[in-house]
Amino acid sequence: MRTIDSINEKIRAGQVVVYTAEDFKALAQEQGITAAAKAVDVVVTGTFEPMESAGAMINLGHTDPPIKLLECYLDGVPAYAGFGAVDLYLGASQPVAVSRLAEGMESEEAREHGGGHVIADLVAGRTVHLQATGHATDCYPRASLETTITRDTVNQFYLFNPRGLYQNFIVGVNGGDRPLSTYLGPLQPRLGNAVYANPGAISPLLNDPDLATLGIGTRIFLGGGVGYIAWEGTQHFPLQRRLPNHTPIGPAATVALVGDAKPMDARWVRGCYFKGYGPSLMIGVGVPIPILNEQVAAHCAVQDKDIVAPVMDFSIPRRVRPTFGLVSYAQLKSGTITIEGQPVRTAPLASVYLARQVQQELKQWIETGAFELSIPVAALPMDRAFLPQDALGS
Repeated sequence: MRTIDSINEKIRAGQVVVYTAEDFKALAQEQGITAAAKAVDVVVTGTFEPMESAGAMINLGHTDPPIKLLECYLDGVPAYAGFGAVDLYLGASQPVAVSRLAEGMESEEAREHGGGHVIADLVAGRTVHLQATGHATDCYPRASLETTITRDTVNQFYLFNPRGLYQNFIVGVNGGDRPLSTYLGPLQPRLGNAVYANPGAISPLLNDPDLATLGIGTRIFLGGGVGYIAWEGTQHFPLQRRLPNHTPIGPAATVALVGDAKPMDARWVRGCYFKGYGPSLMIGVGVPIPILNEQVAAHCAVQDKDIVAPVMDFSIPRRVRPTFGLVSYAQLKSGTITIEGQPVRTAPLASVYLARQVQQELKQWIETGAFELSIPVAALPMDRAFLPQDALGS
């Protein structure tokens, strides 16, 4: 029916028809897939959720005399300096080094500071304190550095998230006798609550389960700026078992994301902290799905009732945990699921409210001609599986 080039021509002409994921699903239910596919050019999907496998590359710019960074702390958070000269990588889940906290930062809030908070501060234009030691050489004689930086005083500042989006995820519960602090937040004992991370039917990768329209080089909304799919993500597992509608029954495909952080918006990049677990970074990501044919449209029409996730018991401290079976996202979003005859309260880790706002903003960008779709330069692999546990060694 369409090509990405033809859709971009309509964007330039101000004639493109863009629907949010929820609006398109409603249209498809009302008028059918064929009519919906003919009527709509682009479906925008979105999420706003913690992405702990995220981080930022920063190039400070050369000092005088020059320094080759050996060890570096940003507001007390260690940044990796194993590159040339003044390149740094700051991981979102890196906790603060308490011994490096500046004077007056001994509060519990300061101790819960991490890489995600530093990245969010830089995106927001705030000043960050830097302390570093150097590996003194003939060409890099400086041995130490203490200064402040902002997003405007460094050469480069861009997000690079090795695992920026998940295609589906798990539901966490706790069948044990004590509260658990996890990457899903607190899980109450004796099945006191259930937490799910994926926003379901509006989530980007669940609207293109075969990654037919997405690939390396796909342009996206990332943190309020423009980003790109850079590669397959870590833990990319597209061979996950799938339903007849092609959606996976658990964690499956992932993508790595990259984008210039200097023009990003603090609304969409926020540091967070999971009590008893550690820091992370909440990021808004929006992905446009070009409606190239009816098959793409049919995948974008998927409903929460047609997507499932496994309920995993975190009280068992093993790599492979027991499951209480599969539940649909419609059940999860109802507020209660039933496990072994017991009603269990549910809560989302992702913000559906903010995910909808991400979609609306990307929709406006496309409609006003500020954002065009890109043709992937290569497909993402669909033959990846997890390494068998016995291959990992002891």
